[in-house]
Amino acid sequence: MKIAHRGPDAFRFENVNGFTSCCFGFHRLAIVDQLYGMQPLRIKKFPFLWLCYNGEIYNHHTLRKQFEFDHQTNVDGEILLHLYDRFGIQKMASLLDGVFAFILLDTANRKVYLGRDTYGVRPLFKLLTDDGFLAVCSEAKGLTDITHAMDTPANIAPFLPGHFEVFDLKQNGKVQSIQMEEFHCCTQEPAHAKYDTLERLPISFDEEAVKSNIRALFENAVKKRLMAQRRIGCLLSGGLDSSLVAATLVKLAKEQELEYPIQTFSIGSEDSPDVLAARKVAAHIGSEHHEVNFTAEEGIQAVEEVIYHLETYDITTIRASVGMYLISKYIKQKTDSVVIFSGEGSDELTQGYIYFHKAPSPKVAAEDSVRLLKELYLFDNLRADRTTSAHGLELRVPFLDHRFTAYFLSLPDELKIPRHGVEKYLLRESFKGLNLIPEEILWRRKEAFSDGMTSMKKSWYTYLQEHLQSMVNDDQMEKAHKTYPHLPPCTKEAYYFRQVFEKFYPGRAEWLSHYWMPRWTNATDPSARTLSIYKPDKDQ
Repeated sequence: MKIAHRGPDAFRFENVNGFTSCCFGFHRLAIVDQLYGMQPLRIKKFPFLWLCYNGEIYNHHTLRKQFEFDHQTNVDGEILLHLYDRFGIQKMASLLDGVFAFILLDTANRKVYLGRDTYGVRPLFKLLTDDGFLAVCSEAKGLTDITHAMDTPANIAPFLPGHFEVFDLKQNGKVQSIQMEEFHCCTQEPAHAKYDTLERLPISFDEEAVKSNIRALFENAVKKRLMAQRRIGCLLSGGLDSSLVAATLVKLAKEQELEYPIQTFSIGSEDSPDVLAARKVAAHIGSEHHEVNFTAEEGIQAVEEVIYHLETYDITTIRASVGMYLISKYIKQKTDSVVIFSGEGSDELTQGYIYFHKAPSPKVAAEDSVRLLKELYLFDNLRADRTTSAHGLELRVPFLDHRFTAYFLSLPDELKIPRHGVEKYLLRESFKGLNLIPEEILWRRKEAFSDGMTSMKKSWYTYLQEHLQSMVNDDQMEKAHKTYPHLPPCTKEAYYFRQVFEKFYPGRAEWLSHYWMPRWTNATDPSARTLSIYKPDKDQ
């Protein structure tokens, strides 16, 4: 019941016959096949299979045709049952083009399977005791109060993206892990590419061919994500990434003759660079644009509940989550958009962070890009998921499309680095001269979301830090490394975040392995505005 916010449309709790203490609980957010989408999903053909999953499988129609499966429902997740039956778990997982976290129970073979998509866009946490008591949940808060018979505390950890795990299930409901394996790494072309509706692309590193491929794959990534029976909207910060997503979305929605206009949403104080830029983009693409006014006071008030939803104390994640949480709250209360597109993943993929200007070599920059993608589940993907699902919305992130990311990462390292002092040069060049978004937005410099929401004179986190000066005293700071030996906080802001986190999730600091920080600079603060290489646009 602690994750009821994730699925406001229906709830079901079900026991598995013949197995002690084996049960599924499910909160539904109805997006595809409103009639038969309840879970655990079971079909007549495979009465021994029970499936609970959170996600969207974009190629379910393609795979159904390709392998001539006989489907009972229109639920996208039904494809997992057919693929598993025919090919087994490894091939099943690698053929899924989409975002997902699943638990599959096979009572005939007494096996339990867990799996999570390549970038961990969808969350999954696992609790396992030494004697084999297993519990999984979309959010860790659903597991922290579970009681069990062991004296030693149960380990709760995020399930690794791009992996599946196999357990033997005993009659008493206890399990034993027998296999944990990676089924897809972001640098490999995904196995489902050969059945894709978009053919294989010409392999040439001629720059014009590369730019044409980037455009084709990006448009395809947005197009496949239009799969929904609920209204689609888009977050629009006025930065490059969300502007490309919003513009492509509006264009494709017109082509597919959606019966409603696409709503775009931005948040910020009245004179913030993000709000002004987003307004410009919305007017250019012709979306129904909503502006959510943001004040530092509101942001400060929301911090506690944001940390509760996030389950992290990472500094930059919390700063950026506050705006996203408040905008999601507005969408839920004031509009009927439920499926929300966003620009996450682009900075990691295309070396968009300002610190990439300092990379010692193109090879090292490319390696760091892959590291960032693999760690997304701890930072930006965690933020994007929790802030939207806290309000029963579903996020879609086209920049993290398997084929788009695999193609971009396969390009020569020299092509991907910042050029002429501009980060994400290749991505910007690919959309140049198309009039998709205004040229000044196409070349707009990177603003961190948590910075761009307030005016150039003062970042929102500066307001936050001033407010927190009085909340944490110097005495506490001096003892910080003793109070919090794992990743001790170095600032009052970090200390306060940690205090709130420990209040909700005592002793769970190990959920975070490290703070998000820029590389190759002696940074002590994650904000780009504090880096010497940060140059705000003159005219903003």
